[in-house]
Amino acid sequence: MFLYICVTVLTVILAYMCGYTKKYASVPGNCVYNRADLFGRVCIVSIFVVLFALSACRLNVGNDYGTYVEFMHRLYTDKYIPDAGVPTEWGFNLLARFIYGISGYENYILVFAIYAFVTVFLFLLAIWEQSEDFALSFVLFMFFGYYFQSFSTVRYYLALAIALYGMKLVNERRWISFIAIVILGSGFHKSLLVIIPLYFIASITWKKWHIIAGSLICVSCLFLQDLYLKILVKVYPSYEGTEYLEGSGLSWINIIRCVLVLALAVYCYKTAVKDDKAGMFFFKLNICAIAVYVFGSFLPIVSRIGYYLTVSHILFVPMLISRIENRKIRKVIYAVLILLALMYFAVYLRKAYDDGVLVLPYKSIFFDEMVDTLSDVT
Repeated sequence: MFLYICVTVLTVILAYMCGYTKKYASVPGNCVYNRADLFGRVCIVSIFVVLFALSACRLNVGNDYGTYVEFMHRLYTDKYIPDAGVPTEWGFNLLARFIYGISGYENYILVFAIYAFVTVFLFLLAIWEQSEDFALSFVLFMFFGYYFQSFSTVRYYLALAIALYGMKLVNERRWISFIAIVILGSGFHKSLLVIIPLYFIASITWKKWHIIAGSLICVSCLFLQDLYLKILVKVYPSYEGTEYLEGSGLSWINIIRCVLVLALAVYCYKTAVKDDKAGMFFFKLNICAIAVYVFGSFLPIVSRIGYYLTVSHILFVPMLISRIENRKIRKVIYAVLILLALMYFAVYLRKAYDDGVLVLPYKSIFFDEMVDTLSDVT
């Protein structure tokens, strides 16, 4: 835990230094980068190196680490234990086979390092290019557990990083590029495909019939749960007959978080949402998130769908705060946000040892050895 706190403090300090230089750096037409630009880039590269190194050098850290090692072992050796095989998508399978093939052995460490590289890179790139306050967005990225949770659900957080970067393409109306990266990303986690309709819905102007149709869909979730679960099983056959279909229940923390963001957005509506394309897009994503968490709580993948929507908070909330005209109110809300995020981070670290998370204790490839997987003991 001490290591994670040190890494968080170090990278947050670098982020504030980077954010400060970003405000004052400028690159005229054909001129070379000035010192502020170069210093800012050194800071963000340093952040990347620290986060990538910590993730790439871990060993058996994360709830799914051993499971992925087992899946990759089966793919490489075709040693299938009597079951339906590996449930992972073609992208994951292809990458594992390729890395194992060129390495000549089961080099799962390199596979996880590649995931770490791409995931951290895309998150930082998305924040750097889209956030109006890089430092605050990075603080939310770290304190809300997005980085450390990527140690656990590796495939999903790669997809989540793609989703966050894809928001830029949606706001720029580069639909072909957006759909292309989503389809590619779905090769690693097919749930990513859900953002194509969701982000499109959030990007258009809502008319009365759109609102009525959306309301009817929400209400139908109260009466057609069995039908929707049957459709889900068709998409995720591995869920059939498992405890996942019992539902995940209401996520009060996420609902409260979305409601608080909604309240802030309403307060800043004129300055940050009304006439701002990105602001309106994020605003609608937040409304969709509330609907998903409230009416879709019976779905076992509701948290995954919700996270594709609420990950926008690390861009939206800093945008809202930066647009508050009253300086005193802006500082108070900023301070309250940091306090709440810090409390969330503290709770997350306390649960980091729990089953389903297991991002602690931290073990590295330098001092620890991989435990036996299922194939090793059968």
